[in-house]
Amino acid sequence: MSRFRVVRPVPLAPEETWRRLTDWPAHGRQVPLTRTRVLTPGPSRTGTRFTARTGLGPLGFDDPMEVVRWEPPRGDRPGVCRLEKYGRLVRGWAEIEVAAAPGGSRVVWTEELSVRGLPRAFDGVLARAGRVVFGRALDGLLGVSAPGGRPGPDSSNGLSS
Repeated sequence: MSRFRVVRPVPLAPEETWRRLTDWPAHGRQVPLTRTRVLTPGPSRTGTRFTARTGLGPLGFDDPMEVVRWEPPRGDRPGVCRLEKYGRLVRGWAEIEVAAAPGGSRVVWTEELSVRGLPRAFDGVLARAGRVVFGRALDGLLGVSAPGGRPGPDSSNGLSS
């Protein structure tokens, strides 16, 4: 399994940051060749299921996920959302943390995933690619950018594999 982390300071209130990060269809608009379809009616909560479909035409793969922890930020308490990925090709989890910080909030996106058929020797490459793709997606969702358009210096925290 490959693990990576992306950290962003955000000049938005934690509640607004949370709202943007948990807009599941918006995630699909930030990742190339991807669209996201929410399968569970109503507002997001524990048990919400959605699928990110990445590909071109019939060539692609589904990344089905379920929200297994849903704790929006309240006051000084940080928010945490945990997603479990249970697809045939991609498995693992992602955890989104949103906390109040000076000037807005701080986001920590941690993800651990494996791709079926991909040898462990590629975990480092997968982690680097994940930091870039999810760093850009976070920047787009939040309307911010890291210096130089790259994931910020606090992106890996030694969690590359």
